[in-house]
Amino acid sequence: MTAFPEISALAPLKFRPVYMERPWGGALLAELLKRETPQGAQIGEAWEISDRSGADSEIEEGPLAGVHLSELVRHYGRSLLGIKAPAADRFPLLVKLIDAGDRLSLQVHPDEKTCRTLADGSEPKTEMWYVIAARRGARIMAGLSSKATRLQFQEMVNSVEIEELLQSHRSVPGDAYYIPAGVLHAIGGGNLLLEIQQNSDTTFRLSDWGRVGKDGRPRELHLEKGLAAVDFFNRNSPRIPGVTGRAGFNRRFQLVGNSQYFRVTELRLVEPLREDTSQDGSFHIITAINGRIAVAGEVDEQLRCDAEGGRSLLIPAGFGPYRILPLEDGETTVLKTTL
Repeated sequence: MTAFPEISALAPLKFRPVYMERPWGGALLAELLKRETPQGAQIGEAWEISDRSGADSEIEEGPLAGVHLSELVRHYGRSLLGIKAPAADRFPLLVKLIDAGDRLSLQVHPDEKTCRTLADGSEPKTEMWYVIAARRGARIMAGLSSKATRLQFQEMVNSVEIEELLQSHRSVPGDAYYIPAGVLHAIGGGNLLLEIQQNSDTTFRLSDWGRVGKDGRPRELHLEKGLAAVDFFNRNSPRIPGVTGRAGFNRRFQLVGNSQYFRVTELRLVEPLREDTSQDGSFHIITAINGRIAVAGEVDEQLRCDAEGGRSLLIPAGFGPYRILPLEDGETTVLKTTL
């Protein structure tokens, strides 16, 4: 039987990635992040923190190595999740890396109202992307253009001209995109993104650009459900431009601050930074973006875990004060996610 320590004595948690094969998978996980991905597989996603059947994150190291996230949630409940979690029996977020060698399908995710109407087991999903790296010419399509009408969209959804009705952005490392449920989107090829989302795996594909799978057949489309899920009134730009320049001191930038599902802060660090889970009433997820970091308890520095670029660490809500330590020269970018 597993001996679970007190929550305050539980070191920051690093999980073994769950790799997902996708027809549009790329090579940036291996090339840039030096990941040893499964040989011969076209990997498009690395699920870094996941509490889902068939993709239940497993602790990678330490005395609880091999224990799954769902087990931690069952044992610790709100001591792990905090008071802001919508439920005490399930981790509310899913953290992924998206490695797009080719563009993803044109898709949309449903909101709570659409899920209730469909009554088919669909789960709502709002998400955010952070651009870690992008090849030359990479783009992101997110949101309807201001001139697009619902009738135009319905008539052109099966045509390559559908791109003309979407907002299209050049991919720039450091930019972020907030994608509420109902917003049409397609990640272009050549992007490596961090994705923070509600714990849902519901996606409605409206176009897959004529692509076929390994079996030579096109993937299933969900036109009726997708059209029901699209928010045709939202024409806001989802892009959150990244900051430029460097400084000789720590900097903090709010990327997503008013979402009911999660909050994300970008930290630009040149020296250790103190944080405290007790001030937020929530767990913290600390993601290293462009260099190695360590997260260590302030009271007990032995409670420490290191992370390479692209890796995420989970700090339980009941952990208390801790420090983020940049381990590289220059400015290190870190994202902090809370509820």
